[in-house]
Amino acid sequence: MSFYEDLVMQTQMNYSRYYSLYAAGKTAVKLSNRPARPYEEQIKEFAKKVKEAEVIIVGAASGLSAAGGGDFYYEGTESFYKYFGKFAKKYGFEGAFRGVTYPYKTREEYWAYLATFLNTTQSSPLRKPYFDLDSILEGKDFFILTTNQDAQFSKLYPESKVSAIQGDQRFFQCSKCCTDDTWDAIEPVKQMIEAMGEGTSIPSELIPRCPHCGGEAFTWERGYGNFLQGKKYEEQYQKISDYIQQNIDKKVLFIELGVGRMTPMFIQEPFWALTASMKDASYVSVNAQYEFLPEQIEEKGMVIKGDIAKVLEEVKNAIK
Repeated sequence: MSFYEDLVMQTQMNYSRYYSLYAAGKTAVKLSNRPARPYEEQIKEFAKKVKEAEVIIVGAASGLSAAGGGDFYYEGTESFYKYFGKFAKKYGFEGAFRGVTYPYKTREEYWAYLATFLNTTQSSPLRKPYFDLDSILEGKDFFILTTNQDAQFSKLYPESKVSAIQGDQRFFQCSKCCTDDTWDAIEPVKQMIEAMGEGTSIPSELIPRCPHCGGEAFTWERGYGNFLQGKKYEEQYQKISDYIQQNIDKKVLFIELGVGRMTPMFIQEPFWALTASMKDASYVSVNAQYEFLPEQIEEKGMVIKGDIAKVLEEVKNAIK
């Protein structure tokens, strides 16, 4: 087990122990009661920390993509109806994730929906908050850790700069995990979308199958069943582990963007622990809903509660 995965496992135990707290939108960690500074001062301080950092590690979660318009996952938003309107009208669900678990009568209908779901991320243009973040990181030694599976960062950076520790919707795996292989999902999705047209079903022969056992494939992502935690999975954790250990004595800035209460164990709490344990580390969190700063790192960190897209744009401008 790599260094960072071990850290995640430790925080996972804390999450399990205090699950009712997290489910209520809280945390088991003792928080600072220090009042936040005015917003304008926070923007300036964020920009200052970026300039002073030797190394930046970004932890990006669903709130970052939602801030750029990828807000169709949980509710019947405007973007949900834009991309999934025909399915919402026929089946009556709201929120893209509900469509993945809907009890379709046939596998052809199921895969028609799943292909639509995957196509929205695989083919979507890079969202503005990602461009602004890239501008903030310009000229810096940095690394990206993400729980997002929408492949936005793959449109910006090489694989060596990104750890997608909860999977990546550009790849298929065997749904039965009969093999450690993963393979391309982009071309099969294109074929399904083309064959489906304006309908809500695909031809049976286009249902993606494992080349080893013949069983159905599924996207390589956590959350829907047998997530393949094999070679590719271990590589993601090894990349972030190596990067942290190579830079552990430098002035490291941890930037946390958009972590919710479902998965604090992958980015948020490990970042808190690392900030506390590394001598020259500092921490910035931007979150639209939560303002959690542990008491243990209140002198080394700050939280900006607000629109992530707006904050990144203003920090970019402050730096420039």
